[in-house]
Amino acid sequence: MTEPILSGFKQRLENIYSERNDHGELAQHIMRLCQQFSDSNIRVEKTARAERWSEQDVILITYGHSIQQEGEIPLQTLGDFLRGHLLDTINNVHILPFFPYSSDDGFSVIDYRQVNPDWGSWEDISAIAHDFDLMMDLVINHCSRENLWFVDYIGNREPYSEYFIEVDPETDVSAVTRPRNTPLLTPVHTHRGVRHVWATFSEDQIDLNFANPRVLLEFIQILLLYVERGARFIRLDAIAFLWKKIGTRCVHLPQTHEVVKLLRDVLDYAAPEVVLITETNVPVAENLSYFGQSDEAHMVYQFGLPPLVLHALNRGNASFLTDWADKIPPLPAGCSYLNFTASHDGIGVRPVEGILPEREVQDLIDSMHRFGGFVSMKANADGSQSPYEINISLFDACMGTRRGSDHFQVQRFLCSQAIMLAIQGIPALYIHSLVATPNDLEHVEQTGRTRSINRKIWNRHELECLLSNPVTPQAEVFSELRRMIKIRRQQSAFHPDARQDIVRINSDLFIVKRTSVDNSQTLYALSNVTERILQLPLASLGFLPGGMSNLLSHDEADSALAEVLTLAPYQTVWLTQS
Repeated sequence: MTEPILSGFKQRLENIYSERNDHGELAQHIMRLCQQFSDSNIRVEKTARAERWSEQDVILITYGHSIQQEGEIPLQTLGDFLRGHLLDTINNVHILPFFPYSSDDGFSVIDYRQVNPDWGSWEDISAIAHDFDLMMDLVINHCSRENLWFVDYIGNREPYSEYFIEVDPETDVSAVTRPRNTPLLTPVHTHRGVRHVWATFSEDQIDLNFANPRVLLEFIQILLLYVERGARFIRLDAIAFLWKKIGTRCVHLPQTHEVVKLLRDVLDYAAPEVVLITETNVPVAENLSYFGQSDEAHMVYQFGLPPLVLHALNRGNASFLTDWADKIPPLPAGCSYLNFTASHDGIGVRPVEGILPEREVQDLIDSMHRFGGFVSMKANADGSQSPYEINISLFDACMGTRRGSDHFQVQRFLCSQAIMLAIQGIPALYIHSLVATPNDLEHVEQTGRTRSINRKIWNRHELECLLSNPVTPQAEVFSELRRMIKIRRQQSAFHPDARQDIVRINSDLFIVKRTSVDNSQTLYALSNVTERILQLPLASLGFLPGGMSNLLSHDEADSALAEVLTLAPYQTVWLTQS
């Protein structure tokens, strides 16, 4: 029964480690890890699903300590907030890295197998997993320099002396693709003298050496631990940079793709209900390559969506968003997109390379500067720097257009979320989008990091006071987003596998047509991306069949379409036949 599985593991290992001859032994080791996982008595049992995903799926992205209450354990406070406000709204929670860490708000992991004791325990994670499906991060490319693996590397203790990548500082590494403008190699004082180690993201985030199979086996064991502890989704952080080969770009190398495929094989065998997601903030074609031949990631992040939605609303012109959406290739079988407009990171601009003209990107950046945002840079091979991401709260990014701020902030922001909820894939909302968190400039001053602008830590009492006061933007956004999500979860046309077609009329509108898998429902999502009232005679909307009504209408009696469809500034309608 296990022979085909074992043979598959061996073939992947041969593709990754072509110069080794112990592929059979390594495959047997992986099989033993899978069997130990199956025999585990700590596994959080998850209710079986009829299908991998459905229109019911909505993901909330949050840190384990994004909401705090004095005297309470943050993960318990988070769990209480989720159960109290969102149990009937979202069914999946992405808790960003909740492990002991030394920097980068969790992405410099000190211990992959423990929960940050300042935030809670595995029992607190399991309590949330009881009510929500969880996404967990496998921070696979690098670890903290305070990680015991790196401490043992410094001490030249086996096997960790081979866990990291040493490079002669005289080596030409100019071809390496850089997501940051920090030096690629960082000096480290070891028991063998000063060594220079590979550090793609920062001097506190030391890249791991996957050319050493021990490292791969270590992470397969960690992967299965997370599934034991309740993970339904596994996010492979910064996976594109995993494999290094001097003289190449060191991004998207064939061995990297083979590692992802091997992890998929492990999950398909040991935990077939788990969804594997790759996080690759790169241009569109490179991002989509992680679907493989339906044998790699189940899902990829739709990284082009955040900057293009923001650009459309900031410019009052949906043409670039429409062109991009119209060219999205059909999904491979068994694959989907994770759609988002904001996350713990900034709004990446690399994914719009070749889509938005440079002048449009620069105009958008200039506008975000006026709204209190920052821009992070990356280093290029020629020594120059270029924009990598915009750091700003999405709510404040919507405070105006390139002409300046105005009074449509809430409407513009809700339009951005309505677009995201309508397109093909599974929607993921960042906690700070859900509650309309403004720029946290004080947090930036405290940390010295521009990404902190969008990583506010709310006091639960303060937040709930704002959410209970209907005149606050937080209450208005929170209430309307919950309403929209509940409506969305009832529409079969919003199933991740439902067909998507883009309808073109003019640059004022972004229009998506969704058709359910069984053709029982057709739904049109029309979004006015301008600050003008649009009067659209139904005769000019010949693509719409008769008998349509607006699911998003606040008054059911007024949901049926008249002879003219009137769209208020930044209004979205979801039209389907009654």
